Amino acid sequence: MSFYLEKKKKKYSIEKKNQYKNLVTFTGLITITNYGYAFVNVEEFQKVIFIPKKKTNRAIEGDLVRIKIKNKKLGKKMEGEVIKIIKRNRENFIGVLKIKYNSKYGLVIVYKKTIHVNIYIPKKKLKGYHPNEKVLVRIITWPKNLKNPLGEIIKVFGQSGEYITEVYSLLEEYGLSYEFSKEVEKEAKKIVFKKNLDNNLRRDMRNINTFTIDPFDAKDFDDALSIRKLNSNTWEIGIHIADVTYYIKEGSLLDKEAYTRANSIYFIGKSIPMLPKILSNDICSLHPEKDKLSFSSIFNVDSKGKILKSWFGKTIIRSNRRFTYEEVQKIIEKKRGDFHKDLYTLFTFSKIFTKNRLKNGSIYLDKVEIKIHLDEKKNPSKLYLEKNNEAHRLIEEFMLLANRKISEFVSLNLNGYPSNKTYIYRIHDKPDFQKIFILKKIIEPLGYSLDLKNLKKSLNSLLKNIQGKSEQNMIENLILRSMSKAKYSTNNIIGHYGLSFIYYSHFTSPIRRYSDIIAHRLLNYYLTNNNQSKLKSIDFYEKQAVHCSYKERLSIDAEREFSKYLQVKYIKKFLGKEFDGIITGFTDWSVFIDLLSFQTEGMVRLRDIGGDIYTLNSNNYSIIGKKKRKIYHLGDKVKVKLLDANIEKKQIILEWLDT
Repeated sequence: MSFYLEKKKKKYSIEKKNQYKNLVTFTGLITITNYGYAFVNVEEFQKVIFIPKKKTNRAIEGDLVRIKIKNKKLGKKMEGEVIKIIKRNRENFIGVLKIKYNSKYGLVIVYKKTIHVNIYIPKKKLKGYHPNEKVLVRIITWPKNLKNPLGEIIKVFGQSGEYITEVYSLLEEYGLSYEFSKEVEKEAKKIVFKKNLDNNLRRDMRNINTFTIDPFDAKDFDDALSIRKLNSNTWEIGIHIADVTYYIKEGSLLDKEAYTRANSIYFIGKSIPMLPKILSNDICSLHPEKDKLSFSSIFNVDSKGKILKSWFGKTIIRSNRRFTYEEVQKIIEKKRGDFHKDLYTLFTFSKIFTKNRLKNGSIYLDKVEIKIHLDEKKNPSKLYLEKNNEAHRLIEEFMLLANRKISEFVSLNLNGYPSNKTYIYRIHDKPDFQKIFILKKIIEPLGYSLDLKNLKKSLNSLLKNIQGKSEQNMIENLILRSMSKAKYSTNNIIGHYGLSFIYYSHFTSPIRRYSDIIAHRLLNYYLTNNNQSKLKSIDFYEKQAVHCSYKERLSIDAEREFSKYLQVKYIKKFLGKEFDGIITGFTDWSVFIDLLSFQTEGMVRLRDIGGDIYTLNSNNYSIIGKKKRKIYHLGDKVKVKLLDANIEKKQIILEWLDT
């Protein structure tokens, strides 16, 4: 009997041990802070586990790790240590090579904020490489006796800080394609010889005044406008979009490549197209004095801007003239020049459409853009702000009209009820209340206010009041940050908050956005379907929509980071100069300040503010001095000096002069 009890007790002990083991070890993704300590989010445990600096066990940001819980007492912070790296988030890193000739290793310093690891390169593998080159490195191994992992260089981009180096290293960092394969280029060239076989199925618009309006340096023209007067009170306005899907067949190599890229990328001074240039800049582009295939929205409009009739379908057009925005602006102002009557009529209608849109609750964010002029060596030589003019707004309004009306045409039956047809929408949710509250806190010291109960009207009033003020660009940026991110989806429950459109899609830029190619294909299906072809599943289109949204965010982030690089490089020449700034944010260890002269953000470390010891208030919207109890709030104007402009970190360090 005692033997049986002893055996049962031992079995129970083993089971308990295994149960305990299962309870105290978990897997999750690791997040490593600037200070070296980390956190692991354990989903099945619904807890975030703190990992001390010395217990990360060579884990790198984003790795999937197994951790052991050290402290399970209620009410105390749960602490653990990494016991195994299950899967590396990445093995390749981009950094700057530093070589000390008395050391047995070279060191690649990775400056990306979220990556807190540098990589040793054995000296025997450094032959042919030079100090301060920006390189792509692969981690080979991480011996326990070394502080950093060992790696090898697999690509050199050039000297750090040089324009072309930063372009291609940034594209590599974000995983964005910048070269077309020979097979894709070959397929694109074959299209040059393709004859248009459906002219007799297209509406012929070649005898109507038509023109394009684009930036002076534009290479691809994917939209054109036409106008003619039908009678004393009615005009026919055509919005013509390049018929890219006629050339790019679904499932082809070109189509797969375009889908992978999902959009063109626009760096200052260089663009990376979604389609090969022979298509984007030539065959598909709506060049003047050439017959071009388009997908058009044709509206009959009365003198009050009321749309009397709509038509959507394939057309053939012939643009009479290519205009720049600057040329059209002069024609609008002076009321003379080529096609001045047509252009001024379009401008008049665009103002009516804008007025109606704002009346219906649309937010009028006509943002000032930072422009950077590059010299012949691609170095930033001038930084200035540029505001959209009336010519920009003219084009924008007609593109909004086409996108909205096409979306409504697909989504509603003739009786106005939902058709339940599959389509790809551009949706935009309500803003995050916390971000709006922070915006309110920042603008109040500057003399502005927000009515949270009537937010859209209040935002439009704020945008009107800041026109021409030094803080205009900063506040517009803060408004943008407070907004939700627009995205693509087949589910249109929320509509488009910012535009106040129930139905809205992207249709007008198929040369540079794959979402528009999807929209073109679906619309063409609904216009021509003879029951011989079938739509793919809604899950298929939703997957495409999610992909387009993801790639769009990547491109936007890369474009912003590149713009920041040029801004920091330009600002570097002003080291030691004093500037006015506005406090835009706080962390536990720093203050973020918008430099009004450059419309870009710099940083002051809390510990570097002289005269007192400042700490962040519990509300996170102000800092307070420990001795003098002086408080600085979001939105306060301060005087600062430019201490450093770090091109690699894309970081501006300031000295606090306000005491």
